[in-house]
Amino acid sequence: MTDMTTFEKLAGEGRVNRREFIQAGLAAGVSVAAASTAFDKALAATPKKGGTYIQALTGGSSSDSLDPATILDSFMINVSSGQLRNNLTEIGPDNQLRGELAEHWEATPDAKEWTFALRKGVEFHNGKTMTAEDVVQSMQHHMGEDNKSAANGLMKQVESVKADGDNVVFALAGGNADFPFILSDYHINICPAKDGGGIDWESGVGTGAYMLEEFDAGVRVNVKRNPNYWKENAGYFDEVQNLFVADAAARTAAVRTGEIHSMSNMDIATAPLLKRDKNVVVVPTYGNKHVVLPMDCRAEPFSDNHVRLALKYAVDREEMLEKITRGFGEVGNDFPIGPANVNRATAEEIPQRMFDPDKAKFHLKKAGMDNLSLKLHLADSAFEGAVDAGQLYSESAKKAGIDLSVVREPEDGYWSNIWMKKPFLGGYWGGRPTADWMFSQVYSSGAEWNESFWENRTFNKLLVWARSELNPEKRREIYVEMQQICHDDCGSVIPMFMAYTHVIRKEIGLPDQVASNWELDGHKNAERWWLTT
Repeated sequence: MTDMTTFEKLAGEGRVNRREFIQAGLAAGVSVAAASTAFDKALAATPKKGGTYIQALTGGSSSDSLDPATILDSFMINVSSGQLRNNLTEIGPDNQLRGELAEHWEATPDAKEWTFALRKGVEFHNGKTMTAEDVVQSMQHHMGEDNKSAANGLMKQVESVKADGDNVVFALAGGNADFPFILSDYHINICPAKDGGGIDWESGVGTGAYMLEEFDAGVRVNVKRNPNYWKENAGYFDEVQNLFVADAAARTAAVRTGEIHSMSNMDIATAPLLKRDKNVVVVPTYGNKHVVLPMDCRAEPFSDNHVRLALKYAVDREEMLEKITRGFGEVGNDFPIGPANVNRATAEEIPQRMFDPDKAKFHLKKAGMDNLSLKLHLADSAFEGAVDAGQLYSESAKKAGIDLSVVREPEDGYWSNIWMKKPFLGGYWGGRPTADWMFSQVYSSGAEWNESFWENRTFNKLLVWARSELNPEKRREIYVEMQQICHDDCGSVIPMFMAYTHVIRKEIGLPDQVASNWELDGHKNAERWWLTT
């Protein structure tokens, strides 16, 4: 009998043609049809270089910038962190942390000092060799008391960062066993240092798989392959065209007709139709993505926790999950640690909060109210089906004496003009792989992205304590307590977790594993995917 596994490998490498493969199949007792199908699969499963990849993304804005400190949503995450630049660390397709521009790292026993050994021979797009000083300046771009970087909340724990030969040494205010994960954050890209300090972010020059050709904020970004990319077997496309397409129907029509190769944020209602289309495949990935409805805790009436609790009891999570995600998700429980996180509290530890109009009315009474009228600001850029979800929330809230008026905001500029500016709105958060990362960036006091402006002294003390606790079991106990505090007190309704949903044409090749920490293969799709034809 002939070993077809060997011939599949040879076919993928282009060393046997279809006729030779079929002949080998016949010798192995395989039919002509089955051998032909196996040949096609072998070709599709083998990455190859060439072609132009066109994708339709959401989350773009006319205010987008190449400054990594200002990245707000998925469009620029994909372009900046997934195409133009690299980080010291990254989350691999197996959802495990691995080195990117850092080859390896080590910490002192108390996890307060971390030393990262840099990969040698890496070049920026302009031919400059990456040095430790480039890394130091890239880190300092997000540091400082008055720094407005969205990663400032993550970097506040860093007291100093310095070059030591080919190494970079971080000194932390307190121990943090998860610190290497933080450096994979999509803001903390490595850019070339400028003479005299600072980084050159304006040019878009990085060490990534692709080089910038055209940047039209809120419209398109075009890139071309970096011929000197340091990673082997990565960055297969000759060019990538990134299009911002806010309308789900337009994205869907474009991917079905072949105008584009893939789209993010599928309209869940179209899933049955798309699954019947032989030219495309629906690819959901499940991680820690969740819907949030943050309230500004500085503003009346949200400064009263009884009002916040009333709004948490007034949402029918099961109905929202069924009608908005259609099975691509699970209910949330008003804390942001998701099902892919080992430190997530179980239902036994924190019982699921259910829709309960009577409890909502009870908390309104405690706040001195018989009823309440509010505006909820939404656009479908906030999350898939956001406006419809708002209408469902409005209907369930009526049963609790809450008049919730949904204000539909413009898609373009939602994140720059509405988010963190209106007192009650919608949004989503992607797959932060650790509890410390999620809590530090969004819930800690003074964090740049503390969208509900929530302050809880006990929570903040526990956050610092958890970082320095090196025993995983004890650290988990602290994180469960922090989730309980969020559940009981924080300024966000978290009604559900959602899968990332993508629609991809059949001519796009995918690796065996697709990362789920963010959408689009951890936003590394332009680097990890390829054209099969």
